[in-house]
Amino acid sequence: MIDKAKIEKAVASIINAIGEDPDREGLVSTPRRIAEMYTEVFAGMYCDPKEELLVCFDEGHHEMVIFKDISFYSMCEHHFLPFYGLVHIGYIPNGKVVGASKMARVVDILAKRPQLQERLTSQIADTMVEVLQPKGAAVVVQAEHLCMTMRGVKKPGSSIVTSAMRGLFKQRPVTRSEFLSLVQGK
Repeated sequence: MIDKAKIEKAVASIINAIGEDPDREGLVSTPRRIAEMYTEVFAGMYCDPKEELLVCFDEGHHEMVIFKDISFYSMCEHHFLPFYGLVHIGYIPNGKVVGASKMARVVDILAKRPQLQERLTSQIADTMVEVLQPKGAAVVVQAEHLCMTMRGVKKPGSSIVTSAMRGLFKQRPVTRSEFLSLVQGK
């Protein structure tokens, strides 16, 4: 589990290292607040996203299902700054479907870890394939990274788009194109 006391001590040390007084009125509670924030932001560390997909419904459905515009927030593991955006998920069931809230929970669990966008995209697709065993799975993630917009190259408004295609979405260009056009609203 997350060790709040260690986080508080480390944050107090950082405050001191930048030349501020950790006992100053405006900063005295900052280490505690950051420890609480990290407990929330990294809550996915101790959860298994596969468990969210274990309850399925045998509907005999074999057509594409899309979950569009699932918002997420994550922390870049390189700078511990947020990246955030939207996830679009598609799958072609093997007869079994999963509730919409379950996919959003999978995204949240995987996003609430120190992450890379590329890894997050693949982990969502691989979790679906492993548990649901669909005929195909597709994930597109579009995100803005504060490590790129508020520091470094400082390019606000820029975004990164990643995709992961499995099964029929990877094998059949027409299936992939259908998914991408539906996600883009065309």
